Amino acid sequence: MDSILPASSAQSHEARARPLALAQWLLAVAALVFVMVVVGGITRLTESGLSITEWKPLAGAIPPLGEADWQREFDLYRATPEYREVNGPAGMDLAAFQQIYFWEWLHRQLGRLVGLAFALPFAWFAIRRAVPRGYGWRLGALLALGASQGALGWYMVQSGLVDRTDVSHFRLSAHLLTALLILAGLIWTALDLRLLASGEKRPARLTPLAAGAAAILFVQLLLGAWVAGLDAGYVASDWPLMNDRLVPAGIDGSRGAGFALTHDPYLLHFLHRWWAWVALAAMVVVARRVKPLDRRASIVIHSVLGTQILLGIATVMSGMNIALAVLHQAVAALLVAAFAWGAHVIGRRAE
Repeated sequence: MDSILPASSAQSHEARARPLALAQWLLAVAALVFVMVVVGGITRLTESGLSITEWKPLAGAIPPLGEADWQREFDLYRATPEYREVNGPAGMDLAAFQQIYFWEWLHRQLGRLVGLAFALPFAWFAIRRAVPRGYGWRLGALLALGASQGALGWYMVQSGLVDRTDVSHFRLSAHLLTALLILAGLIWTALDLRLLASGEKRPARLTPLAAGAAAILFVQLLLGAWVAGLDAGYVASDWPLMNDRLVPAGIDGSRGAGFALTHDPYLLHFLHRWWAWVALAAMVVVARRVKPLDRRASIVIHSVLGTQILLGIATVMSGMNIALAVLHQAVAALLVAAFAWGAHVIGRRAE
């Protein structure tokens, strides 16, 4: 669809292109991705992610319908280390299992919904040749990235079904960060299409300033995902100190600095707290650069950023209250979306 066309054919294709409709569709899909990130956070915080022990992309859309089906699912879960070592000794019964099963099932259902909400309209727009030239490959890449999320999610779940009572924090971070990358990609592409609809032919560029800020934000999101995957949020509930010390006493460097940087819950919690201020500074610089170009985007970045910092502090001081922790992850996704908007605004003026 993006190949070079004869002049008359190209003109006909441009006449059929519907950039504004495509932009609205992509923003709707982005909203669904946001909901999925939030439900994913609830799934993680309620320890529900290992409740479904099989990957059935099609048949798995139908939940257990009778007592025998529920018992089968429960029996499969009872064979996992999580049940044998954690939930079984705690007295989990079928009713409690059904509660955690619900969140994992809902999370997977949302994944299917996002896939259909993207793939079916994309096919319709492509068949009608309504995709503007230069955007087919980008939409195809987003589709492929979204499809990989299903396999990546199952790859993550597998890590907790054999020798562990939880999933690998590396796989968890890959799953979450890919979802946030898709969210940013959807928003950026939608904004490019809006520019095209307004008559601007050139898409926005990722400027060095935005790229640097994105790298800083990526580190903070990665640290947050590792903190979540290692339950490192529970190692301290005071702020700004950690267990009455600036640098927590529990850091274990006996296996080397590299291992501590990627596995030690005390160190990762410490780094996540203080790298947040580096991310704050980077986002403020971006917001100030955006302000004279689009005041609304600047206000949104500042507002989301301030909310996220306060939520992070409140989550720690509450002892990892689930509602606050879910809001913390939700606002992190909103921060990614707001940053994508601001970076796009800057990139519209890039030479």
